Amino acid sequence: MAQLTMIQAITNALDLELARDEKVLLFGEDVGQSGGVFRATDGLQKKHGEHRVFDTPLAESGIAGLATGLAIQGFRPVAEIQFFGFVFEAMDEIVGQAARMRFRSGGRYSCPIVYRAPFGGGVKTPEMHADSLEGLLAQTPGIKVVIPSTPYDAKGLLISAIRDNDPVFFLEHMKLYRLMRQEVPDEAYTIPLGQAHVVRQGSEVTVVTYGAMVHTAVKAADEWAKTKGVQAEVIDLRTISPIDIETIVKSVKKTHRAIVLQEAQRSAGVAAEVVAQINEHALFHLEAPVLRVTPPDTIYPFAMIEEEWLPTQKRVLANLDKVLSL
Repeated sequence: MAQLTMIQAITNALDLELARDEKVLLFGEDVGQSGGVFRATDGLQKKHGEHRVFDTPLAESGIAGLATGLAIQGFRPVAEIQFFGFVFEAMDEIVGQAARMRFRSGGRYSCPIVYRAPFGGGVKTPEMHADSLEGLLAQTPGIKVVIPSTPYDAKGLLISAIRDNDPVFFLEHMKLYRLMRQEVPDEAYTIPLGQAHVVRQGSEVTVVTYGAMVHTAVKAADEWAKTKGVQAEVIDLRTISPIDIETIVKSVKKTHRAIVLQEAQRSAGVAAEVVAQINEHALFHLEAPVLRVTPPDTIYPFAMIEEEWLPTQKRVLANLDKVLSL
């Protein structure tokens, strides 16, 4: 069992699935000989051939359109959008075509596509590279949205996504690519989509989050326990569409308080949906309102001030104190 970074775990998952199923194709901007801008596909073209791993023109609409056409013909395309902020050019194909294909065709066709894209703040990227736009996709019926927080989860979730018979958008936080190493099995394994993971046990407050904010939440919870002697439970959603509300409700019924943490702007996002579902399913178990910790509703700022904009461990701690006092 190797100690892998998230980027290595992703490469490994792609390699295994290309070898397992000849219908899996991998394409996007610079994913071939160059191995992708973050080297997530490094060496895969040489190993599996130019007909399986290949470059496309710089046209996200074309990448997504190709994926749809291949999928309804029986292939399993893995299409890379080089940065998530460039997804707007591909939204018609993703949201208007692939996500609706099974419904539109009465089950005659499906679109087993995985769209991969890096995103996320804290790495000083240019404009439109760090944007957290997952809320746009989470509102779309017919498409699953997956955001891993660890190397182990990244491999298992990506393999599950490739084997899924419907479109899956797989988002990879850039800050996590090489942030940590973790033991990852050499063989293929799957983690079910739509299943959250309790990454830290606690009894006083439930913290629900995903992506890079999982690590922020765990650090805040550990600090809170050390300084205040109070234990927070941290849930990693892993899949934000569909949301595993059963795991969240079970935790809230135990802790009776909750905060929801996200890197995306405040309004109409995943955090708002989680709050709504907690209110629908566990309102009478709450002893305080559910709080949100998010950035403000502004355009993602330029790199020199992004640390002031992103949620921090200090802000999470402040909200843990606040929800416990209500």
